[in-house]
Amino acid sequence: MTALTLRGAEVLWPDGPGPGDLAIDGGRIGTGCAGRVVDLSGFLILPGLIDLHGDGFEHHLAPRRGALSDLGAGLLSAEAELAAHGITTAYLAQFLSWEGGMRGVGFAARMLAALDAMRDTVATDLRAQLRLEVTGFEDYPALEEMVARHGVGYVVFNDHLPHDALARGKRPPRLTGQALKAGRSPEAHLALLQELHGRMPEVPDRLAALGQRLRAQGVRLGSHDDSTAQDRRAAHATGALVAEFPETIEAAETARSQGDAVIMGAPNLVRGGSHKGNAGAREMVAMGLVDALASDYHAPSLARAAFCLVDEGICDLAKAWALVSSGPARIMGLTDRGTLAEGTRADLVVIERATRRIGATVAGGRISYLTGAAAARFLA
Repeated sequence: MTALTLRGAEVLWPDGPGPGDLAIDGGRIGTGCAGRVVDLSGFLILPGLIDLHGDGFEHHLAPRRGALSDLGAGLLSAEAELAAHGITTAYLAQFLSWEGGMRGVGFAARMLAALDAMRDTVATDLRAQLRLEVTGFEDYPALEEMVARHGVGYVVFNDHLPHDALARGKRPPRLTGQALKAGRSPEAHLALLQELHGRMPEVPDRLAALGQRLRAQGVRLGSHDDSTAQDRRAAHATGALVAEFPETIEAAETARSQGDAVIMGAPNLVRGGSHKGNAGAREMVAMGLVDALASDYHAPSLARAAFCLVDEGICDLAKAWALVSSGPARIMGLTDRGTLAEGTRADLVVIERATRRIGATVAGGRISYLTGAAAARFLA
């Protein structure tokens, strides 16, 4: 994009919202006037959204069960959705799991290769997060190879086994559906789950060794769905210093007491609570326990969550937007983005004040989304 000066909007500057010209030049935020002037009176200009955990891209790669699209085309579709919702940096959360199918090792390798092939063709900064099921010891070497080959900088440890049912010798819920997705018979799938459940005593030592190797490569580690203080302490001991979607306030408070970052789901906040009955993101934000929000399974919720916090009087716009911009940037060590400071990447979103509709998204100085009244201003 050629140099532009955006004038007339209310801008969320690093020291708070206010008027002023915002220049875009050479893919960076500048000062003064550069290039053509675009009148954005009646709009807000906010830092671009940074999404640390989104798995909604799966729907673009397989619109129906078993109907896998060309992965490159699917990722292009996913990027378009992210851009339309103001997201300028996105971590696509790809499983390495006993669930198989789209969440198996083979698919993960294909997805990462497709991401590498198309990443430079789009404006949105697309990155990968790998989500490892901790009992899948056979997948540890594959994960390490993928991290090295594809430069993956964020790995999260998951444990989605239905331990309660398995410990009681019961048939877990949704077993048949899971088995079909994985291409196994229900009997074979149950036998696998029982075997993995029996490995739990080995997990702490194996995970600690893996975590040490990954951290030596500069990989940031997190854990997913901690439900107790002990869960979070155990994760911290492996070097997983990010708590994704803790299920209880106890787990979040433990994370905070250890200096760990806490990420909560934006859909949880928008809908007023967890769809699984876990702790509410609004309450955690109000308690000062949340460092960032993530889109989880619904990209539109990320910007909506920030405005929801403002409307509910939980915090002002600057603090609410920090949860989707500077907060995520700080967690990932992305020092070149997250605010509209001079010299940072020109990652920003233009929003109609009256309707809060996103009119334009700019990522690295390139327009990734443009529509409606904002498009008329940019193209005038």
